[in-house]
Amino acid sequence: MRLRLSLLAATLLVFHVSALAAQQATRSSSFRVQYGAQLVVLTHAEFIQVVSEAQSGDRDAQYWLALIYDQGKLVPKDRQQFLGWLTKSAEQGYAPAQQLVQTGADRDPVKAEMWLLLGAQQGNADSQFWLGVAYDQNWFGTTDNQEAAKWFRLAAEQGQPDAQASLGQKYEDGDGVEQNYALAAQWYRKAAEHVPDLGGAGQGRWRLGQLYMDGRGVPRDYAQAYMWFSLGPGGTVPSELLSKMSADEILKAQRMTEQWKSHHLEPQGL
Repeated sequence: MRLRLSLLAATLLVFHVSALAAQQATRSSSFRVQYGAQLVVLTHAEFIQVVSEAQSGDRDAQYWLALIYDQGKLVPKDRQQFLGWLTKSAEQGYAPAQQLVQTGADRDPVKAEMWLLLGAQQGNADSQFWLGVAYDQNWFGTTDNQEAAKWFRLAAEQGQPDAQASLGQKYEDGDGVEQNYALAAQWYRKAAEHVPDLGGAGQGRWRLGQLYMDGRGVPRDYAQAYMWFSLGPGGTVPSELLSKMSADEILKAQRMTEQWKSHHLEPQGL
């Protein structure tokens, strides 16, 4: 049933769900779940099949049916149907629905916390990360830096790059954990190794470069700092660092950068 629905979904919808955090130098400042769905091909019979599978309890079908009602092209846009089917899917533990349903909960902080916590407790790394952000940024009326660090760690240990960068920031600032620059560098490095340099990966590279430039948690190494800065978003190396480096050091750093890139091929077409 789910295989059939997956094949159907590939033909009827072009769908993208992305969690966007503000790209601030310090940390993510807000959480927005945005999505767009464009109908490509959907016959009446196929729509009836989606409805039938959703009514039979298939959580994937419930999720897609919610999106169809939210888009409002094939059927009239219906917020009640959208929330109803999305909730049914979320209640069955479908992580994308759990993450999306909170945006349709009239921004009720109790409901938002409930859905994030449910996904986080089920081990979904993205839910764990955003729950950490929520406690860090006081979304639910409570700021708890230690709880934020806890959820960042759980997500980071699963390889979630945004959580790895955020946990590194926690250790660098001593926010909710004991300040430890060496651990900050370790978590920044884990985030930095992800490709491409989006979100936490880019933040990890930039902050790791700062630690190498200042000699905090790692030996001061201008070549390493140059490499990580140049691998970060925009590839910009701070003038402050360049002023400290000789021409030979810059040449060495450029070679290191190219060598790193050759071993970490960026996905094409992104």
